[in-house]
Amino acid sequence: MKRVAILGGGPAGAFAAEQLASAGLKVQLFDEKLAWEKPCGGGLTYKAYSQYPFLLHNTTPKRTIRETVLSAPRAGEVSLPLDEPLLIYSRFDLNRMLLERAERAGAQIEQARVNEMTRAGSGWQLRTSGGTADADFCIVATGARNPLRDFGTELKSHDTMSALGYYVPGDQERIDIQFLPQLEGYIWIFPRCGHLSIGICGKGEPASALRKRLENWMAERAIPWKDGTFYSHLLPALETRSWKQNRVSGEGWMAVGDAAGLVDPITGEGIYYAMRSGDLAARTLLDETRSVNARAEEYRRVLRRDFAADLEFGSRLAHRIFVGRFLFGTIPQRMVQFTRRSARFSVIMQDLFSGRQPYLGLKKRLMSNLNGSLYEIGMSLGFSSQVPRKARA
Repeated sequence: MKRVAILGGGPAGAFAAEQLASAGLKVQLFDEKLAWEKPCGGGLTYKAYSQYPFLLHNTTPKRTIRETVLSAPRAGEVSLPLDEPLLIYSRFDLNRMLLERAERAGAQIEQARVNEMTRAGSGWQLRTSGGTADADFCIVATGARNPLRDFGTELKSHDTMSALGYYVPGDQERIDIQFLPQLEGYIWIFPRCGHLSIGICGKGEPASALRKRLENWMAERAIPWKDGTFYSHLLPALETRSWKQNRVSGEGWMAVGDAAGLVDPITGEGIYYAMRSGDLAARTLLDETRSVNARAEEYRRVLRRDFAADLEFGSRLAHRIFVGRFLFGTIPQRMVQFTRRSARFSVIMQDLFSGRQPYLGLKKRLMSNLNGSLYEIGMSLGFSSQVPRKARA
């Protein structure tokens, strides 16, 4: 195997191209847009830049955010300091950086759309908007709106969430996360280089209803949206049963990133999983101890061991986290209140935001800290009720 075609130049495709080209394979990457802007995107957690330090140490413009403010109805808001900051790039700048790294490694990059991939002997023939090309192996990195329906995850409507919002003038040093009643999703304000991204993501509601929720919320806070730049995007958000049968590889191909449905079903985070899957696909493909087809099957197992099992478990939690109830209130209410009054719970929330706390171990950690958290909350409530009495005395 000498020639690898990569279909798509986002973070997943570009990073896979860099790894494979660095190993000496002939890599041809096709993308009709190359570097492009994308809604809300560009957020990278500690989990991403600790794994790939070049994401932190580079000259590409980015914001470094050390505070998140969480809000929920009838719970107010709470500030959550981020010991490990969140990096926010423009997706255009991030994509361009990753593509430039791939090109320096030796990948051939062509601005073209792949319209069809068909078997040609033991390899592939690709029909693109610029002609045809041949490859021994294909990596499908075409995103959530994958036009190659026989390759990659098979998204149904219940396996997606909508993300939409506005770019508006402004600046702030924190991220805002607002939970809403009966919505499996949230509103965000992300400070980016030169503007704010204010948006909403949600599952189980039409995009038009989500947009109305967002515009009403912005109007209540006197945030102008009519002159802002509107954006919208479809994100994978696989149901638990869909993870079980997710189609991530086959004879002579592997899918990475959004094309493989590899997005956090709770937060909507996708960049880390895009890059990580591109890295894992490249490593598996370079393992010459297995046949080409055995490598495609091994990729599925590697993904599951590395993070897919955790995302599958997250899909079981998603609905309950946003609309479930605990101790006579909604879980978002309790999340805000516990973060405000319990140092133990605040640390857990920080670890969730940084990516250090996997979903698979979350319940055990919450239960082991529950008594201590409730004690801290009780002490906090008791102390606050005593302050006015002492003041009167």
